Amino acid sequence: MINLSMRQHFSAPWYKRVLTAGLTVVMMNTVLFSAYTSAAKYSPNFKDTEIAEFINIVGKNLNKTMIVDPNVRGKVNLRTQDELTEQQYYQVFLNVLEVSGFAAVEMDNNVVKVIRNKDAKTSSIPVVGDENPGIGDEMVTRVVEVKNVTVRELTPLLRQLSDQAGGGNVVDYSPANVIMLTGTAAVVNRLVNIIERVDKAGDQDVQIIKLQYASAAEMVRIIEAMNKSTQGKSGTSTFLIPKIVADERTNSVIVSGESQARARVAKLISRLDSELETNGNTRVYYLKYSKAEDLVKVLEGVSKSIEAENSSSQGGKQSSKKRNVSIDAHEDTNTLVITAQQDMLRSLEDVIRKLDVRRAQVLVEAIIVEVFESDGVSLGVQWFSEEGGFTQFNNGPAPISAVAAAAESAQTTAGDPGSFITNSLGEIIGQNPAGNDIKGDYSLAATLLGSVSGGMFGIMKNGWGAIIQAVSNDTNSNILATPSITTLDNEEAHFLVGQEIPILTGSSTGSNNGNPFQTVERQEVGIKLTVTPQVNEGSGVQLTIEQEVSSVSGATGVDISINKREIKTVVMADSGATVVLGGLIDEDVQESVQKVPLLGDIPFIGHLFKSTTTSTRKRNLMVFIRPTIIRDGKMMNEISKDKYNYIRATEIRKQEEGLSLMSDEKMPLLPEWNDKLALPPSFDEYMKGSQLKAPSLLPPAVDAKDDNSSTSDVKEQ
Repeated sequence: MINLSMRQHFSAPWYKRVLTAGLTVVMMNTVLFSAYTSAAKYSPNFKDTEIAEFINIVGKNLNKTMIVDPNVRGKVNLRTQDELTEQQYYQVFLNVLEVSGFAAVEMDNNVVKVIRNKDAKTSSIPVVGDENPGIGDEMVTRVVEVKNVTVRELTPLLRQLSDQAGGGNVVDYSPANVIMLTGTAAVVNRLVNIIERVDKAGDQDVQIIKLQYASAAEMVRIIEAMNKSTQGKSGTSTFLIPKIVADERTNSVIVSGESQARARVAKLISRLDSELETNGNTRVYYLKYSKAEDLVKVLEGVSKSIEAENSSSQGGKQSSKKRNVSIDAHEDTNTLVITAQQDMLRSLEDVIRKLDVRRAQVLVEAIIVEVFESDGVSLGVQWFSEEGGFTQFNNGPAPISAVAAAAESAQTTAGDPGSFITNSLGEIIGQNPAGNDIKGDYSLAATLLGSVSGGMFGIMKNGWGAIIQAVSNDTNSNILATPSITTLDNEEAHFLVGQEIPILTGSSTGSNNGNPFQTVERQEVGIKLTVTPQVNEGSGVQLTIEQEVSSVSGATGVDISINKREIKTVVMADSGATVVLGGLIDEDVQESVQKVPLLGDIPFIGHLFKSTTTSTRKRNLMVFIRPTIIRDGKMMNEISKDKYNYIRATEIRKQEEGLSLMSDEKMPLLPEWNDKLALPPSFDEYMKGSQLKAPSLLPPAVDAKDDNSSTSDVKEQ
């Protein structure tokens, strides 16, 4: 085919060859011209040109429709030395606007809106991504997903690098852990680059290191103590400190954190996880919280269980090598001395570590409230006649027979008349003096009136008498007791506020029925609280409680009687919550009427022939309890401070109220609470604080400034 075409070409006439060459030249010129026009170059130069005119010229050159905000004002100075392409020309246009404080928002229909920078972030600017992030000063919005760092902590840093006063804006959305950036494409891309680097630095991987010789829990304790001391001295960021957890089941250490930090920990663990250089099988464990004597029995039981388990794992065959385990307690130093094989030592050490922990304490506060009200009214009329007839009611304060007997004994009786003196002939020769009158005995009347409360009125006329008695009594008592006690978890505590009273338990007489020997037992009376708390998981507390409130009621024919209210129960309560243990609510109404038959039933007049006594009694007794778990010394210090300040406030109030008939200067007052232990100052501290010289051991004259005069004074003395 090639040969055929060539033959045709050369065999064609000459005018055809000329025509073909001319057409080829025309076509080449057309292609070159179109390529030149498509790659048009721009050399923009503006001097003191109004920015509106500058925008209009750029729009014409780039064939874009420009919409200018009325607030866009100013002048442009631009000089270029090189020729710019269309894309470069548009970027220069955006640069000029950004320098002047304006921005261009390009729409989809080839329309460009020129507005102020601060208004651009709320306009319909494009949302870009990694495929088309934008370039230059083009206004864009970008959403960046952060995987390893919290956006709430990263956003304040980015805002310092963004143009917040202009069109820049940085917003975080915590639920999705993303950051939304708005601004020029160059600034947004710079912020995205920073986010990616920070997010990459925050990537924390997990590494599992299996130990061969050391204990995982002990290894974690050593490394955490080292990290804590290093952080406290050098102020190392928590980000650079890896998190370490012990997996005791597989005796492995799990390390999570930054790669270099994990490498440092792994290197340290590999150096520590080595076989012991010594062949000794004896360890001494210093206990922090538990008692060594209490742990001995537990560890002996654990060691026997481990031996039995090893024996069963070998099919019941006894090991040829006897494994002796010795566990002893040293009370003076509260230590355990254990001699055993290495595997047994590790097992027992793990048990000791879990048992030797700080136990929680529980503050138990009981609230005992007792409200007692008693009202009584007695009204009665009793009649009396000298001839022996009377009405007597014994439900009143004093029967009329006792009143009559007291009145009779209180009367004064006349003395015996004087007798005549006669001689042997019977003649009256004189008269003896008359006896003095005998005064009445008022003791019975005093005893009777002493038992009367209220009013008693009596009248007597023509051998008839009447006594009217009216008594009203009102008793109110309000007792509030708030005993409290603090104890360790699972430790019984006892609290008593009261007294010990003697109670006669028996007596025996001697051979001559004299000097009786009596046996006396003392009994505790008051407010008693016995509690054993058990702290459960979370904030629950199980309480075994014995609450008793007792008091002396009075004497009986045998001995004294004691009022006693007691509660024994086991309850479950949350820390800081108040629960009611129990209580007594009762109401007693009694009415006693004594009257003369028939006469006492007459309306109105019947009150003259009867005696009425009415009494009501109400008692409300409730017991509440509130446990509070104390897990650290800080909380204990706060509770102690509150109790201390409460007592001190009570003393201050008493001091402000003052004492009647006495001076207020000597009222006691606690000092202000001080967290530190207040010790007496040393001699140097006292002398420095008081700015006084130490007293001299020499006579006063020696302390003078002139040594010669001092010597002479001493000699004279």
